[in-house]
Amino acid sequence: MTLLRRFEKPELYRGGYVSIGNFDGVHRGHQEIAQHLAARSQRDGVPAVVLTFDPHPLALLRPGHVPPSLTTLKHKDELLEQAGVTCVIAYPTDKQLLELTPEQFVDSILIGQLAAKGIVEGPNFCFGKDRKGDIDTLRELCRKRNILLEVAEPVGGARAMVSSSTIRSLIASGKLADAVKLLGHPYRIEGEVVAGARRGQQIGFPTANIDRIETLLPADGVYAGVATIAGRDFAVAINIGPNPTFHENVRKVEAHLLDFSGDLYGQTLAVDLLDRVRDVRKFGGREELVSEIAKDVAAVRALAGRR
Repeated sequence: MTLLRRFEKPELYRGGYVSIGNFDGVHRGHQEIAQHLAARSQRDGVPAVVLTFDPHPLALLRPGHVPPSLTTLKHKDELLEQAGVTCVIAYPTDKQLLELTPEQFVDSILIGQLAAKGIVEGPNFCFGKDRKGDIDTLRELCRKRNILLEVAEPVGGARAMVSSSTIRSLIASGKLADAVKLLGHPYRIEGEVVAGARRGQQIGFPTANIDRIETLLPADGVYAGVATIAGRDFAVAINIGPNPTFHENVRKVEAHLLDFSGDLYGQTLAVDLLDRVRDVRKFGGREELVSEIAKDVAAVRALAGRR
């Protein structure tokens, strides 16, 4: 798999099949498109190319209205590779790109830069300046230029189409299991492990405090997840939110890795979240807190085991 940041190394992408979009979350709908793309490409022995954009076009068009990300660029690349994509181009969005009409976009990007043999898109695809081009526009432009267009059927049907915005809403409200079903994979949060108050260590449940997380955080609560360190999977109980028992109102992300011993400070830790365990609550004291955490750990171990 190759991740490019601009149009370079043309031997890796020219003459292949292409799909264009943000692919945020690489959810089940995106995976369907990517798998169609990969199947077409493998049949003809040409590259399977995804053209995405970094930053999100709204960062230039409407700063302050960019939706929170569901995936880092690195994780997006990994998920697309799993679906069979051979090259991802994360094009640096600029005003010149956003000013292209639908026809100019096809001629300049799809033909001029990518020499696309065919295109695979979903039925709600929009492109060009002010998103004036839709799938019917693309179909007509491709017909005139003898480019194959395949429209992948929406996962869930037209009335229940899987979308990144729906998944964001579910995650933001703490409905993680529902979000994971639509994603088709666990929801990953990733950041740097920083020093904390070490209260978890004092009560027998040491935690890694994760900071600088780029993606959307779920609603406050305790969650079950899995982290992979040095090739080994560890179940994770992760608390997102304040610590009312100790009168701390700052929202933090604290991860307790079951059966792990070692120093993670300064390292990047990725946790794949699976499900929500409970709400954040204030406990009467140390004994009550320790008892509840033990129950959390048992629940997390069971959920991670079913994964």
